[in-house]
Amino acid sequence: MINGEILMAAELGESPHVVSRQFELLSRPLNQLCTSLKARPPRVVVTCARGSSAYAASFGKHLIERYLGIPVAAAAPSITTIYGRDLQLESQFFLVISQSGRSDDLIETAASARRAGALTAAIINDVDSPLAATCDIVLPMAAGLESSVAATKTFIASLAALLSLVAAWSDETSLEAALNRLPGRLAEATHLDWSRAVDAMSCANSLVTLGRGPTLAIAQEAALKLKEVCNLHAEAYSGAEFQHGPIALVSSGYPVLIFMPSDKSAEPLSTLTADLCRKRAAVFTTGRDDLPGAVRLPILQPDRPETDAVCLIQSFFGLAVHLATHRGVNVDQPRNLQKVTRTR
Repeated sequence: MINGEILMAAELGESPHVVSRQFELLSRPLNQLCTSLKARPPRVVVTCARGSSAYAASFGKHLIERYLGIPVAAAAPSITTIYGRDLQLESQFFLVISQSGRSDDLIETAASARRAGALTAAIINDVDSPLAATCDIVLPMAAGLESSVAATKTFIASLAALLSLVAAWSDETSLEAALNRLPGRLAEATHLDWSRAVDAMSCANSLVTLGRGPTLAIAQEAALKLKEVCNLHAEAYSGAEFQHGPIALVSSGYPVLIFMPSDKSAEPLSTLTADLCRKRAAVFTTGRDDLPGAVRLPILQPDRPETDAVCLIQSFFGLAVHLATHRGVNVDQPRNLQKVTRTR
């Protein structure tokens, strides 16, 4: 905190400018990468990431499988770093996502993938980092310095870079057009007031976040932030997976935060939302249905499901700052955490 300013709040306000700046810096490396991917289409994409970047990779999985039909799997770095095994990735695509580019397990796994013959690319904020030097192609987040421990603008930048990658790779011009509208929409989403959720969440011992399709990764990142900066236990689930056991957690007043997608995956999640209301859960939803017992959080008018999802996490970050402050937590100094986490 500098002169009373909350760094996390200030940095999430920079996200629209980051996305605008990123477009130009991505142009050349993205063209190089997509030329290679189209010339030799991979049979599989393998992602590698930790923390918030892992949830960005989850968003990328949805995009790549949805628009290119190529299976996406997450690498377990320990297979390389602890067990010493290289994966058979010749002619496949290995995509690593990192803010700092300094975590040893990501560096070693990327080096292993490159040795195995994979085309390796890094979505990364520090383009001078060891991880960037390890990969064939670097896609800059262009987020600039992020001082707050909790990732906000770098998470948004990761999602935007993935959207740019998939739009260019799949030749989805409508997705590219939505990306061009994203900075303005992010600025609007920053000012949406989700404070109606603060009291119920502040008093909770735990809660659940739900998403589906493009919003699953958003729910995952939201649950991480609730743990990270609010000291509040939260778990994220797909709306479908939640019904295979975890729904047993729900009792009267149990908080559930639902990130409703704006595409066809909304229908089953809306049905689940109505069921949770009947169970008297404390439901907070970004959906448009008026359901007895549910609190509707304000959202922008729908534009494109994937960019709509990015706007949801921008609004949520504001809620996280508000909730942490309400709980007496310094969001810029989460306990037991530091900005660069080096694991192996």
